[in-house]
Amino acid sequence: IMINATMIGFFTLSGLKDMTTKYRVTLFSLNLLCYCVILLVNVSLILTIILEEKLHKPMYIFLCNLCFNSLYGTAAFHPKFLFDLLADTHVISYSGCLLQVFFIYSYAATDYSVLAVMAYDRYLAICRPLEYHAIMTKQRVAFLVCFSRLLPIISQTVVMIMTSTLTLCGSHIDKLYCDNWSVLILSCHSITPNNIVGYCFMLLYFFHALFIMCSYVQLVKFSLKYQERRKKFLQTCMPHLFCLINVTAALLFDVMYARYGSKSMAQSLRNIMAIQFLIIPPLFNPIIYGLNLTQVRKRLW
Repeated sequence: IMINATMIGFFTLSGLKDMTTKYRVTLFSLNLLCYCVILLVNVSLILTIILEEKLHKPMYIFLCNLCFNSLYGTAAFHPKFLFDLLADTHVISYSGCLLQVFFIYSYAATDYSVLAVMAYDRYLAICRPLEYHAIMTKQRVAFLVCFSRLLPIISQTVVMIMTSTLTLCGSHIDKLYCDNWSVLILSCHSITPNNIVGYCFMLLYFFHALFIMCSYVQLVKFSLKYQERRKKFLQTCMPHLFCLINVTAALLFDVMYARYGSKSMAQSLRNIMAIQFLIIPPLFNPIIYGLNLTQVRKRLW
């Protein structure tokens, strides 16, 4: 029986179906603690950068943007997940599901855009220091911040519009939250156009990653060539590199599992793989930067 998408009022989330009440309470406590720490470390870093005039520099503004994005993305997952851990039924409205997909995946894409912008900033600071202030003007910084936020929002808006036009033949999602692939596979008809657009945007962010890699090749060359720049590279680029590896690994797990994962895999392991990019990068990115950047660490304390 074909069910029109407009007739579907709710989706059922089955990621917690096999979990006992005892484990749910424990997981609720751990997740609440984790979310509170995410809020604390990101808000602390944002306020430190905003309130401390000496940190009103491009690198710290981009870092502030990265932390704000962590708050944006985790707000779409953690409150709903905490509610589901204590609820007997795990449902989400059709519009709520699409909004969750939009916020979570625009968050993930924005992380990549911000990291690409930060790689460009580090390249200029280390490889072209004499031109840095002439290139990285206030207008250029504002443009890069807007670019890193608007590009993912526009791309994800296109994906959501295409997804919302699908006719669906089911309302069961085998995850802890809504993701685009879980909605697409419920379609009654071909999703080839959606896949083509999806792969185009994945290719776009692959070029982001390629740009970051090329920037780092240049950074490593300059750092090895000039000893005085080696310290700057280790202090400001290593946190960025750790964040990049962190986000890439977490997203790769999620995308690969969503499209090619085995249904025979234990539900708990599938859940961990599905939510790690919503926990690990938002938690560790500000900690890594806060501990490694001397100026931030001093101001923060």
